[in-house]
Amino acid sequence: MYHQKKLFHVWCMIHLMFICNASKSSAMAETYMKYKDEHQSVEARVQDLLSRMTLEEKIGQMTQIDRSVASFDVMKNYFIGSVFSGGDSVPFPRATAEDWINMINRFQEGALATPLEIPMFYGIDAVHGHAVVYNSTVFPHNIGLGATRDPDLIRRIGAATALEVRATGIPYIFAPSVAVCRDPRWGRCYESYSEDPQIVQEMTEIIYGLQGEPPKGSQIGFPYVGGRDKVAACAKHYVGDGGTTNGIDKSNTDIDAAGLFNIHMPAYLDSIRKGVTTIMVSYSSWNGKRMHANHDLITDYLKNTIQFKGIVMSDSGAIEMITTLGHANYTYSVLAAIQAGLDMIMVPFNYNEFIDTLNYLVKNNYIHIERIDDAVERILRIKFLMGLFENPMTEFSTVNELRNQAHRDLAREAVRKSLVLLKNGKKGNKPLLPLPKRASKILVAGTHAHNLGYQCGGWTINWHGFVGNNATIGTTILDAVKSTVHPSTEVVYKEEPNKEFVESNNFSHAIIVVGELPYAEVDGDSQTLTMIEPGPTVISNVYGAVKCVVVVISGRPIVIEPYVASIDALVAAWLPGTEGKGVSDMLFGDYEFTGKLPRTWFRNVHQLPMNVGDSYYDPLYPFGLGLTINKICLSESELKVQYD
Repeated sequence: MYHQKKLFHVWCMIHLMFICNASKSSAMAETYMKYKDEHQSVEARVQDLLSRMTLEEKIGQMTQIDRSVASFDVMKNYFIGSVFSGGDSVPFPRATAEDWINMINRFQEGALATPLEIPMFYGIDAVHGHAVVYNSTVFPHNIGLGATRDPDLIRRIGAATALEVRATGIPYIFAPSVAVCRDPRWGRCYESYSEDPQIVQEMTEIIYGLQGEPPKGSQIGFPYVGGRDKVAACAKHYVGDGGTTNGIDKSNTDIDAAGLFNIHMPAYLDSIRKGVTTIMVSYSSWNGKRMHANHDLITDYLKNTIQFKGIVMSDSGAIEMITTLGHANYTYSVLAAIQAGLDMIMVPFNYNEFIDTLNYLVKNNYIHIERIDDAVERILRIKFLMGLFENPMTEFSTVNELRNQAHRDLAREAVRKSLVLLKNGKKGNKPLLPLPKRASKILVAGTHAHNLGYQCGGWTINWHGFVGNNATIGTTILDAVKSTVHPSTEVVYKEEPNKEFVESNNFSHAIIVVGELPYAEVDGDSQTLTMIEPGPTVISNVYGAVKCVVVVISGRPIVIEPYVASIDALVAAWLPGTEGKGVSDMLFGDYEFTGKLPRTWFRNVHQLPMNVGDSYYDPLYPFGLGLTINKICLSESELKVQYD
């Protein structure tokens, strides 16, 4: 009997262990989620997660909101897929990298508090470096980079920008702009590398710098992000935004299909081949059809014909502009945008209205769930590729990447290579440049000589840029000149010198720095393209009394012909950014000029639009012009040549 009881006891223990192990295995099976397993393929993880999501969770993923309306609770309760900073939307003025990280991590905590723990991604405009952030490296705007003709430089700038963006906890940027600007009256002209589509194509090399280059053997054209020191990029604005009539922002591009595909489309094809993860749609229209409602170009061509697998983004508040009167019929706008093929909507503020409207449209069968699933698949795919599920939170280990010396040196190199020498002395005289570092007394004058905000242009600290020298850190052209010349050289600064002052001071040379005010988008549209006052007055007060070089700080060619005959030398410096020493490097001959005009410099605005290759082409300075310091100027016959 004793042995029977003992055997029964052993049997019970074994049975109990079996039940416990079976229960444990069952619990493990229940808790295992394929989408959380990094050893699974990206596509398997996407499909597993998608199958677990409610409609509300899917619509939340399609929603991108501005940081000003984001919070832990909003992220959690509405399943928000992405947050972004608008042009003026920062935590507070002079926020540090640590401040940005703390804010973004708090939003991420809200996203991870949802049942499926789907991380959000944060996006920002980093169109010429991480320039919205205080104490970042501000590189030249794209028009200057187009003048370099140096894709390798652009790639290195992309890598530096990615490091600085990641230093603030941000994994996604709305760049590069691959617009082909065909009219300098457009307020976004400086965001375009060139009027020549081939140059714009070449500059898509920046995508490899931002995202990393896909490994050999990877599927060509499949989205790619190469680790935690890289960011997801965004080719924008699809498509034709640089060709609007009279350069009016957000208006209509009137061009046939051959023109659209030959001029404005090639850079997108190159971007996709390089693995770009997202594409942002343009506010503008093509032949009267709003791009945000253009099913033919978004779904039929971009998604189905060329098989783009990344996210198609809206621009900020752009779906409201589908109707002639913004927000006139919001339900229709949401329907048209989603049906056209947009995946993520930059709302940016009224997220309740967008979410409720899209929910209504799906539940009432105006939009099929397959269209929603297509959008969410793409969003999840990029999040997995970014590594957000494994590393959703940001640490503070890379905060010192912001404006480090290597990045400043790179920006200075970019400034040097972007400057274009258009005139260097008068006929019969010797070249004016380079200026002597041991000159006795140099005058530095003009509105832009000592104004960092003017020097950087729009999309710097604020959407429309800033004025003065206190909003961020950098070197003005005046300070650069002072640090370049010999200690024995006296540098005199006067923003607006009168003739008496100039004539009475016995200056050996003068550097006059003039140009445009900072601006962005539609507020930069201009039908006159004139420099700001008192620029012309300064030029007239200086020339004749002393040999002078005029440096133009602008986001595009501006009216300069009335002054060309009088001045001794002319340099197009575009919008060089924070590293003004790149300008003084060139003026004083430490490096040879290599920059070439990325766009045609017109004689007068009545000629516009005028681009290289047009049947009528009579510029002041032709596309591709760029002198070296041993050449004074070009003859009239040379100016007629169309430069490569």
